[in-house]
Amino acid sequence: MHHTPRAPYRLAAPLLALTAALAGCGGGGSSDSGGNTPTPTPTQQIDLAFTSPAAALNVYDANTPVYLEVRVDVNGNPAANNTPVAFNGAAASFAPVQAMTVGGKATSTLQGNQIGPLQVQATATVSSQSASVSRTLYIRPKREPLEVLVPAYFSPGKDSPWDTLVSGAKSYPDVRITAILNPNNGIFTKEDAKFTEAITAFKAQGGKVIGYVSTAYGDGKRSVADVKANIDNYLTYYPSIEGIFLDEMASGTNRLDFYRDIYSYIKGINPNLRVIGNPGTFPSAAYAGVANALVTFEGKEAAYRSIDPQPGNTWVYDRANSAQVMLAHNAGTCTAMQNAVKTADLARTNAGVVYVTDLEYDYATDTGNPWAKLPTYWTQLLGTVDAINKSRALPSC
Repeated sequence: MHHTPRAPYRLAAPLLALTAALAGCGGGGSSDSGGNTPTPTPTQQIDLAFTSPAAALNVYDANTPVYLEVRVDVNGNPAANNTPVAFNGAAASFAPVQAMTVGGKATSTLQGNQIGPLQVQATATVSSQSASVSRTLYIRPKREPLEVLVPAYFSPGKDSPWDTLVSGAKSYPDVRITAILNPNNGIFTKEDAKFTEAITAFKAQGGKVIGYVSTAYGDGKRSVADVKANIDNYLTYYPSIEGIFLDEMASGTNRLDFYRDIYSYIKGINPNLRVIGNPGTFPSAAYAGVANALVTFEGKEAAYRSIDPQPGNTWVYDRANSAQVMLAHNAGTCTAMQNAVKTADLARTNAGVVYVTDLEYDYATDTGNPWAKLPTYWTQLLGTVDAINKSRALPSC
């Protein structure tokens, strides 16, 4: 006969099932010492890269805005919008200091207020994880207008290149032109009246004149006394000159004392006398202390196309562009001349004193004289410098 079970019997099976379920969850065990374990935050692969400025464009004037742009990728994809990116760097201001990404990119603007290298860092943060990227910029003194330095190694007199020098200065009064006076390779003991006349006419049109002195690389062929005697003669017989051009300057530190002595001597006579040294290449950085300006390139225009102070000579950015000179020859066309001047004017090159000529010199055979007269495109050279200084289109060639 069938009997209906009592209530306690009907509840027994569900209670057993619940007990088993709790045991399976660990609810009744003693192996869990601290409750539920937090789920770990997934690791993010954060990649940053500067997309502006370009790697080659890393030299800027002090207190000039520099646009910064950083790309941020997370796990290979552009970061979500509003991902924070913080910018920082010593002796610089940023606006904004913290930017938010849009389309995977964050932007800011910096101004460097201290001359020298500037390490810029950008840091992105995603889900409490951060990653950074850095870029080295160089902050230089504010750019000064280009100047033309002419090796005027030619004789004065009727129809002399000095006449063309004078007419050029008259035609381009806004271009600073300095001529290197060179009577008898700087060795003389009396005045040449024709040189005095040429100097006077040139200065009347705003030109500057400095005197040529060979130093024979400070290797003993010319003593300090010899060099000082030449300097004295310039100031005695051509007292209107405004400085000295020290040619054949050494570039190694072992000759520094030689040039330090000469520099101190010139400045002791008159601290306003300008001293331009010509090692013809980038010398040791300490040479910046024994001249107001240095010729860091003298050679063929084709070689100048690849000129670059980086990475070994970034000390040039510690000084104004007016402290660095280029003298290029074998520039056969007006276009080649203009390209050389534009190269000099690049912030990365940082050369503010220029001269380019189509006259040739061959180093292998030691033939030619690139300073024997002015270039055929002399007027275009002055016009090119004037146009660059005024941010105008270059004159046609």
